[in-house]
Amino acid sequence: MTTSALTILLGMLVLGRQAGAQTPIHDVTSVTRRALSPSNLHSEIAAADSALFTAFNQRDLTKLRSYFARDLEFYQDNEGVMRYAQTMKDFGQMFGQPAPIRRELVPGSLEVYPIKDYGAIEIGRHRFCHVENGKNDCGTFSFVHIWRRTKAAWKLSRAVSYGH
Repeated sequence: MTTSALTILLGMLVLGRQAGAQTPIHDVTSVTRRALSPSNLHSEIAAADSALFTAFNQRDLTKLRSYFARDLEFYQDNEGVMRYAQTMKDFGQMFGQPAPIRRELVPGSLEVYPIKDYGAIEIGRHRFCHVENGKNDCGTFSFVHIWRRTKAAWKLSRAVSYGH
């Protein structure tokens, strides 16, 4: 992990604690403990990432909302910080555009690390494409996602997108 990504990540975690984030699971059950083994954790986060962006690529705002924590903080180097309501509003406007945007994970870029008694850190690169003036317009960007494990599901609570 680069020094700048680590600095951003640590800052997000501090800000999240100060903002009174939703309480993660503390009564870790054997099922959760098993899910947090390195190979299972990587598989679960890869599946959560895939499901999140399947909803994104299908422009399914209702389904997309279900993957985000209500106390979401979304940090983007070129747009600043947004909370849940603004992020969902922006997704709704994006999905209303005639040219759909498609996201794909860059193969081999996914890294997953556990966060004790909370969830997981997901780091990777992804590519977004849309057609503009008859040509495919794509950009590849870096991201850090903080996933909170709740009793019901994985929820994306913090997102950092950079390199735009």
